[in-house]
Amino acid sequence: MRTDLLSDPVDGLDEALAAVDAFDRVLVAGLLRPQPAQTEGLAAITDAVAGTPLASRVAEAAEKTAAGAAGEDHFVALAAARTALMGSVHDALTARVGEVTGRPPGDGTAPAAAGEAGPAANVLAAARAWLCDLARAGWQGIDHELVAGAAPVVSAMLPDPLLRRQATLLDGFAAELAASCPGAALEHVPVRRWADLWSRALLLTLPGATRTPAAATATGRLLPLGVDVQEHATAVQAQIHAVFEPADGTAPRLVRAAVSAPKPDTVVGAGLWQLLRPRMALLAAVSEGRSMELEAMPVTGEGDLVWDDERARTGEPADPFATARVILSTASDPVTAPLDRHPVRIAVPVLLEGYAVESEADGPTAFTVAGHRLAVDTDRVPAAGPLTPETVAASGACIGLLRWDAGEFVLQPLAVETTVRKKTVAVHAGAWAGGTTDKTGVRAEKAATDSVAVLRERAGRLLRK
Repeated sequence: MRTDLLSDPVDGLDEALAAVDAFDRVLVAGLLRPQPAQTEGLAAITDAVAGTPLASRVAEAAEKTAAGAAGEDHFVALAAARTALMGSVHDALTARVGEVTGRPPGDGTAPAAAGEAGPAANVLAAARAWLCDLARAGWQGIDHELVAGAAPVVSAMLPDPLLRRQATLLDGFAAELAASCPGAALEHVPVRRWADLWSRALLLTLPGATRTPAAATATGRLLPLGVDVQEHATAVQAQIHAVFEPADGTAPRLVRAAVSAPKPDTVVGAGLWQLLRPRMALLAAVSEGRSMELEAMPVTGEGDLVWDDERARTGEPADPFATARVILSTASDPVTAPLDRHPVRIAVPVLLEGYAVESEADGPTAFTVAGHRLAVDTDRVPAAGPLTPETVAASGACIGLLRWDAGEFVLQPLAVETTVRKKTVAVHAGAWAGGTTDKTGVRAEKAATDSVAVLRERAGRLLRK
């Protein structure tokens, strides 16, 4: 890896983010009666997309918005300009990551989604209307009445599988806003996050955004690298990053497979696997260190496997570190769909070896590779496995996800090799995915089982009443 490139400036990056930040500040006070400072923010995003196909529409939208006369189409144009700028940041950073890893890029772009123009036009229009009302009020102008306007829209979306994505986004966004009402009393506004959610939600209500991703099929060998666990109070997801070797002998490529489940907030740590295991046999293979043989498994153009246990069977033992050392450098990276181009989506599997560790008690961890420092995000290490910040600090090799956060590249560890009693031992974040005999894991799972049993008993009691 060319770790020296991770700290080099990226041309145009600061300018693009400055334009985004200027526009995001416009949304804080709202666009019902824009002030001069907001007009400057609108001018910044207009200048940033000058010379692009968006230029004329964004210029018109900025002019109407500055006059307090913006309509739905104008807000959509501004959201599109902001999304395009974040997409350009994503592309620049992805290109830099490609230079760092030296891996071949994916072929072309993600194929267009398939399906009809889009269902439930009236529901999507209602969602756009609510999002436009948010923009007019601004984050400092939100109140419970305004935020509650999302509830009937979400309820109308949820029964339609093609609208679940939008419904989940709107529901989560509205919940964050409701927890922060009234906006006028907010001491701190998550400016970029809410602008991200607003612009993405608005574009996902446009015709065509509800189409299902076009999928091909994958037949060959799947070699897992590691598991990224994403947990919230009411949901959990495990995303497996892997190398796929096609049976036809074509070049290997990186793919992902994800499984998610709703959860009560009392189920945490290793107990999460109890919710996920029944939904995906791949978790057992990951825990056992085995490959899987796939037969016509659906896979999107972005490299996401649409997992079906009927199309997979457990294969031979496959050590993730051996996979990373032998095949990872030749595997092509997946492409990203246009609306998904955002720096937060960058999560590139890499292998690091021969580094020195900088670590302090309760402080940040970093790896120094060939004299260059790379921050390590140990806060992302899940409690649902044996991998700990202390293990990371004692490691000599690491499989991780290269991400971009708060203006710098960081590494999220998925697995490490460390020395225990003079022997090299691999410790994986997903080691308990398929079950464990580890004492700590067994205790955590038992506690989760007891919690679920209590919840089920209480739920049964309520139903009987």
